[in-house]
Amino acid sequence: MSVRVESTVAEGTAELARRARAELLALPADAAPLTYQALAQRLQLRPPHSIHRLVQALELCMHEDAAAGRPFIAARVISRARGGLPAPGFFALATALGRHGGAETGPGAEAFHQTQLRALHGNLASD
Repeated sequence: MSVRVESTVAEGTAELARRARAELLALPADAAPLTYQALAQRLQLRPPHSIHRLVQALELCMHEDAAAGRPFIAARVISRARGGLPAPGFFALATALGRHGGAETGPGAEAFHQTQLRALHGNLASD
């Protein structure tokens, strides 16, 4: 029984990741990043745990992007409370995936985020 529940949860996360990626790719290349709340609303996610489910989906996108050698599409999503940066988990996972030096705040985090956004802009503008 628990294996099926876990499988259903994983399938739901994969579907939400697909939808989140499609929504973020549909934004104009030079669009400002969305907040987690704004993306949750665009995806019509309902409580409870809508932001948590969205974060899980964005983390799956990050794993996919790392495996494919793409910039992180999740960089297009920011925390309203962090001055234009994604949540700390974005940086922690980027570090775990070997793409970032570890800073979750400050100039290192800002530089990494901007690098990801520029790379995304270049990829999206050329498509």
